Amino acid sequence: MNPDSSVLVAVMNSRHDFALARESRWYRIPQKTAPKFFPPDFIAFYCTRPFGPDAYSVRWYAQVRGHELLTRRDLLPDEPHHPRASEPYYKLQLGPLLELPHPIPSQHWRRLTFVLTTGERLFSAWEINDLILGPHEHDLMWRALKEAGITAERGYAIREARARYHVDLAVPCAQGDIGIVIRERKPRRSMENLLHFTPQQVNEHLNHCIESVRKAIAERGGAR
Repeated sequence: MNPDSSVLVAVMNSRHDFALARESRWYRIPQKTAPKFFPPDFIAFYCTRPFGPDAYSVRWYAQVRGHELLTRRDLLPDEPHHPRASEPYYKLQLGPLLELPHPIPSQHWRRLTFVLTTGERLFSAWEINDLILGPHEHDLMWRALKEAGITAERGYAIREARARYHVDLAVPCAQGDIGIVIRERKPRRSMENLLHFTPQQVNEHLNHCIESVRKAIAERGGAR
């Protein structure tokens, strides 16, 4: 794997699918939810609850050697009456499953769909957030929070009342998560626990931004 190889981090929900990836060397992705960055050079798997001590971490990866579009019924003929049996899926043909030098865990339980990263990040990451690619200002803020000892999540969804907000970064707090967005204009949808910074503020007044985050954390009972 080269440092600039594209790597798709995908969810592995069942041991049966893991066995297919390991023994039959393929993995399926529904066409309707497939990411735009497709196909990748490699795929890595974020394992969920059925994997016990390996749950909520990335440990295994494989080279993508080809892909084709088939129905779920073609892929899994033993499940002909599944509700999605007629839907199209990408079948990724894989090389052998390989193990990373160390697992990449999620610091907090979180729901992932797909994450595009690089070979360099895959082999240097120590937690899931290290894998996420973003604009320069997002990376700058993420590193500054980390250096300040503030645990944050990247590409996170926050629930408030019945609404769900996607933010660039989030800090879990005792009295509600703080959302951070970095963009020129403030989001139209209002959210109680939202901090907005412009790219210029992050580039030129980063320490002030971090202090604003610290103040917001204190107002919400401290970090969780």
